[in-house]
Amino acid sequence: MKSKPAAAFDPREFLSKVGKGRALGSYKLGRVIFTQGDTADALFYIQKGKIKLGVVSKQGKEAVVAILEPGAFFGEGCLAGQKIRMSTASAMSDCSLMRLEKASVVRELLDQPTFADMFLRYVLSRNIRIEEDLVDQLFNSSEKRLARLLLLLANFGKDTEPEPVIAQISQETLAEMIGTTRSRVSFFMNKFRKLGLIEYNGGMKVHSSLLNIVLHD
Repeated sequence: MKSKPAAAFDPREFLSKVGKGRALGSYKLGRVIFTQGDTADALFYIQKGKIKLGVVSKQGKEAVVAILEPGAFFGEGCLAGQKIRMSTASAMSDCSLMRLEKASVVRELLDQPTFADMFLRYVLSRNIRIEEDLVDQLFNSSEKRLARLLLLLANFGKDTEPEPVIAQISQETLAEMIGTTRSRVSFFMNKFRKLGLIEYNGGMKVHSSLLNIVLHD
């Protein structure tokens, strides 16, 4: 009697089910997942919710470096030999996260080409986004940087509604992400609202016409 062929490895199933080296956890709004300087021994996969990554300089200056959504990994620096966390990760909403021990991920990357392909695609897309953010910081005005950030947070260009709604994000957080002051963010947000590029109604609604600010020379 022939034995059944082994089921094909499904990366999404691997990232959704508890198993050896994998633990699922729920995190309430505001909870810290790890802190800058902690031991880096695992990475996380976001199943639900949003995660904020922030850093603090030796002088005490704070900055938000990324806001991550479902489908994103974070803490993956441990795979490249990073011994301590370079940022602090905290929940921006109620989150469901899969904690993946380093050894477990390394094993699957070596043994499962489909998982390795998925992870590589993610890392490359994240790298492209970081390069785009750097160019944005170097060459664009704070107004353009804010407009671009709002469009990214609203998933502009993805398979979403043309006028998505962004969950509540403070102006302080927006200022930290684009490297300016809260007062400047407030000024530009009021300008965008008066121009009909964004609106507030139980959340922030971003219109695709905001792209004109980014493209305008």
